[in-house]
Amino acid sequence: MFGTLLLIAVPALSFRLLGAFGVRRFATWRVSVLHGLAVMLVFTASAHFVPSGPLPMPGHQDLVAMVPPFVPFPRLAVYATGVLELLGAAGLVREATRPMAGLALAVLFVLLLPANVHAALAHVPPGGEPATPLWFRVPEQALFIGVALWAYLPTRFAADRRRSGGLPA
Repeated sequence: MFGTLLLIAVPALSFRLLGAFGVRRFATWRVSVLHGLAVMLVFTASAHFVPSGPLPMPGHQDLVAMVPPFVPFPRLAVYATGVLELLGAAGLVREATRPMAGLALAVLFVLLLPANVHAALAHVPPGGEPATPLWFRVPEQALFIGVALWAYLPTRFAADRRRSGGLPA
């Protein structure tokens, strides 16, 4: 149940630790957490393409079972969201694409919320594990939306750069 949260938290802490040791890319919590979200997205996106089975993570069929009945072509929807998650992860790691990737991911996470609600209410077990309860899924999804929007918000440095006409102050 806490696996996806750990897939953000552990990489984010690791990246921030690298920043503390002088790796300038990870000098801020914001960048470290956004890279942690990118790591989580690579793992969750991979589940969209692997068969369901003995792996400790859900596979394609598990995710198809999560798709609400009103969504047409559920198998295609699972593949498409996997591709979008990978594109979002790639967008988060580049400063130039980070804001648009954050906005696009926030929209994607909102659009995925019905699948999470359906999976919880229909007791769809991810990867053979017990179904994740709704009380956990909705706040978790809200966290993902919030982190994605954090990527969309301009940094103070970017705002200063825009005010000065693109030249560093």
